[in-house]
Amino acid sequence: MRHNQLRSTALTLLLITLASTHASSLHARPRTTRRTHRLSRVRHVLWNPVLRGSRESLLRQNAEIDRLQLPRISDDEELQELEQREELVPIEESDALRVAPNLPSSRRYCRPWTRDFLADFSEAYYQQFRQPVQVNSAVRTVEQQRKLRHRNGNAAPESGETASSHLAGVTVDIAKKGMNRKQHKWVQNYFLKLKNRGLIEPEEERRQAVFHVMVSDRYTDGRESSKLANQEPEK
Repeated sequence: MRHNQLRSTALTLLLITLASTHASSLHARPRTTRRTHRLSRVRHVLWNPVLRGSRESLLRQNAEIDRLQLPRISDDEELQELEQREELVPIEESDALRVAPNLPSSRRYCRPWTRDFLADFSEAYYQQFRQPVQVNSAVRTVEQQRKLRHRNGNAAPESGETASSHLAGVTVDIAKKGMNRKQHKWVQNYFLKLKNRGLIEPEEERRQAVFHVMVSDRYTDGRESSKLANQEPEK
């Protein structure tokens, strides 16, 4: 009789323990779910760039290339010819400007007006923050872009009305990795002012930590006009 009572008491305790554990787990699940939803909502809110990329932006970039009657560079042979004729010029490093170490020397080229933009932007950023900016990518060939598309489905096509503007040498990708909030905001404002003047077409990419910036040949004229406007009148 005493043995049966002990068994009954042990079984009752076991059932109480199992019920308590089940209740605790049920109570914990909503907190986890709420936290997951909250984090998801935060990530969604954080990604709201001023310079959001779009199909319309790609169309504008290609329209500018067509206006300039620039070729989409097909292969390394055509690229070398443009570099030798100095239609593409080297991107020169300085205290204010770095080039990603993994970017091949033959790809460290762009159009002259794009280099003007890089020189001005990097110097302005350096004066503000005493840190250099970095170019991660510049001119590409159709052949290279096709290979890139195989590895990166987010890359622009190598042909068509939304083809990558890197193929004409007018575009650079500027690294945003390591920028704090203040620096990031400063870059956005700097680019937005030039975009509103029709001098650049910038996009902030999501899957890659870069600002993609296509530069119009109008940039050089705008640059010279700004310099003249800032000169002090002769006495």
